[in-house]
Amino acid sequence: MPLVLHNTLGGSLMPFIPLHDRKVTFYTCGPTVYDYAHIGNFRSFLVADLLRRWLESPLCECVGPRDSANQGTPTGVFGYHVTHVMNITDVGHMTDDASADGAGLDKMEEATKRLLEDKKSGRLPEGATGATGKPLDPTDPYDIAAYYTRAFIDDAKRLRLKVALDAEHDPTCMPHATQSIKGMLQLILQLLNQNHAYLAEDGACYFDTQSFPDYGALSGNTVEALRAGAGERVSDFNQRAKRSPADFLLWKPDRTHLMRWDPRRVCADDQKAVAILDRFPLHEGYPGWHIECSAMALARLGPRIDLHSGGEDNIFPHHECELAQSRCANHTDQLASFWIHGRFLRVEGQKMSKSKGNFFTARQLFAKGFSPTTVRLELIKTHYRSNSNFTEQGLIDASKQIDRWRTFLQSAEQSPTPGVRNDSVATKFADAMNNDLNIAEALGVLNSWTRDTTAPTQADAQLIRDFDTVLALLEPEDLPTDTSHAGGPDDAYIDDLVRRRTTARAEKNWPEADRLRDELAALEVEVTDTPTGPTWRRRATL
Repeated sequence: MPLVLHNTLGGSLMPFIPLHDRKVTFYTCGPTVYDYAHIGNFRSFLVADLLRRWLESPLCECVGPRDSANQGTPTGVFGYHVTHVMNITDVGHMTDDASADGAGLDKMEEATKRLLEDKKSGRLPEGATGATGKPLDPTDPYDIAAYYTRAFIDDAKRLRLKVALDAEHDPTCMPHATQSIKGMLQLILQLLNQNHAYLAEDGACYFDTQSFPDYGALSGNTVEALRAGAGERVSDFNQRAKRSPADFLLWKPDRTHLMRWDPRRVCADDQKAVAILDRFPLHEGYPGWHIECSAMALARLGPRIDLHSGGEDNIFPHHECELAQSRCANHTDQLASFWIHGRFLRVEGQKMSKSKGNFFTARQLFAKGFSPTTVRLELIKTHYRSNSNFTEQGLIDASKQIDRWRTFLQSAEQSPTPGVRNDSVATKFADAMNNDLNIAEALGVLNSWTRDTTAPTQADAQLIRDFDTVLALLEPEDLPTDTSHAGGPDDAYIDDLVRRRTTARAEKNWPEADRLRDELAALEVEVTDTPTGPTWRRRATL
């Protein structure tokens, strides 16, 4: 069966048909780098990674490009070529993303307070650097953005996000908002020139939602139903300056904002832009949040793309506004053929919250001893349109499951038997993934097959590796960056206990082997006996 996906635009399942033969363009809303990314952020990014990996998989059959005669005809060719872009929002926009105007406080101001406190208390990592490689200046917004960008990319690589790995050799796969200001201004000026935007009496530039009849099609909101914005930076005066309360910010003049640009300087070498600025004088300030993604998607992928993804909190206002301004500026009937949105993550059955003590960044989990692949599996194992419940028991089970699959792969690779590819299992796995990325069913297929196959062959090794091009769980990985355990024994001590236990077992000294096993368990160390010898790890806890 061909790939079917749920499209937020329209709210139904639709067959995936690309715009071009075997080529897919894909944009994902990335992180705002004013803090470490938490596991809720990464769940959204991993949904995109899972979809991208499935599209590229040797098990995913391509269909012909979208045209009047093609309704998704299979081609007999497997694996699309995907160009995947995820932005880095390093412009200091506002803390209240629920407001179309970006209400609240400057996120970089919040980060400055936090980093100054971390530096004072000694929590700032030793050797932390900023944008130029010099020691981090917590008052410099570019240093703050560079510091958290590096942290995000490091975490993303460890969680095996392909887009972060791509960016090592092609930085355009992860464009930075601060490097895309000219493109944003050019789009804003196009919208002004085409009467889709206007300058209000406060000097701010707003998108005119009444100029776009389809506004609200993605989220289900209507212009009439939308209320005026609120927040410290969206005053009653700002609202009165708008033609409609639903109109949203494209550019805000503000000489106090930490990160700001002079439009005339930025666009000095673009004569068309300068001519429009003569008619619509934009003053020094900063871009609205939504225009950032429109500019970065256009620059790398073009005006019309196949896929656009994000978390469900992005649907409104961010993606609704992005869709409107992109379509108007680029004169297209759509921005993306498919809009994919993942549901929220819960932790131990509750909404993630620092006050509840269940708020975790990815690197906090690594430091607690959970491997990146364990965290990855726990975050991808639930269907993306279902709320995922992230639990300690789930992490423990995920770790054990990965160990079983790795043991199966090792046995299969060492088998002297070539074997025959199990096409039935491959088809069941593919059918599950083609059914709107039903990862839970696909994992069930994998589990049943590996459990029931008692003598895996070389053909089985190749098949599970094909599955792993999608899952990205079986390759060896680095240990967590921080493996310290306050008050616990060091690795050499544990190595010695494991060695002595192995010797006792070889000599059939079962009482001594049991005693050493109990001592290791008391130290919260798990030992796994494998065909090539024992391995151990500390038991991680939330």
